[in-house]
Amino acid sequence: MSSTLEPVRQRVAAAIFARIAGDEGPERRDRIHGAPGPRRFTADDPICIVHSDASMFVGGIRALLLQSLHPLAMAAVDQHSGYRGDPWGRLQRTSTFLAETTFGTVEDADRAVRIVRAVHKRITGTTPDGRPYAVADPHLLRWVHVAEVDSFLRAHDRYGDVKLTPEQRDTYVAQTAVIGRALGATDVPETVTELDAALAAYRPELESTAAARRAARFILVHPPVPLAIRVPYSMLSAAAIGLMPRWTRLALRLPYLPVVEGTAVRASGVVVTSAIRWAMRPPVG
Repeated sequence: MSSTLEPVRQRVAAAIFARIAGDEGPERRDRIHGAPGPRRFTADDPICIVHSDASMFVGGIRALLLQSLHPLAMAAVDQHSGYRGDPWGRLQRTSTFLAETTFGTVEDADRAVRIVRAVHKRITGTTPDGRPYAVADPHLLRWVHVAEVDSFLRAHDRYGDVKLTPEQRDTYVAQTAVIGRALGATDVPETVTELDAALAAYRPELESTAAARRAARFILVHPPVPLAIRVPYSMLSAAAIGLMPRWTRLALRLPYLPVVEGTAVRASGVVVTSAIRWAMRPPVG
């Protein structure tokens, strides 16, 4: 049976990888994982365990939804990222950065950070209601960082293949803090308790904006995905919504069906992340 399914697995894996890594994905993968040189993290480190798991697909969608609630961060994305015109390109750049800073050599990771910081320094603007923003603002970078780390960790807690101990969860937060500080964020949390406190501290700054609601509709209702993968994408999206805090639902016009989320949505999330994990695993033998 395994030999019969192997060609199917390879085709599915290739299709997924092409979406998240782009045409140059194989070359980047070989460079990131195969280049000689010291690395900050080992395969047994929590950051590598989390960032290599299929639960990242759920966490990534949740991170985008949660990050959109900060009006300054959302204005920067809305005005400068081109996520609607080139969503796959943005995904590919983000996935490459995560791979380089997690699995790459120290030299490659530092180079990736320098490139992103240089881009951030050039991005400034004004929100529709007149508030100025700068992407390089350490406080804004901290918000993007904590929303992302919280999303990846919560998605892994629910859908990850290898469950982390409380100590490993703290270590994950501390290891991601290395990257957050390198990007310019300050007062970066290093434990789960500090992460929860940081998220709570941002609550007064968060709000529902037209740009955030447009982004949520784009991500959840009108995603730029082929018809063939619309169903699994919808399952990932539903799983991501199920992990969103209750207080975000009204702001982003997200449904809140606790019974369904605790049963059908959770079950479908397990199914789709397990399927991705099966497809993306290295071949045996």
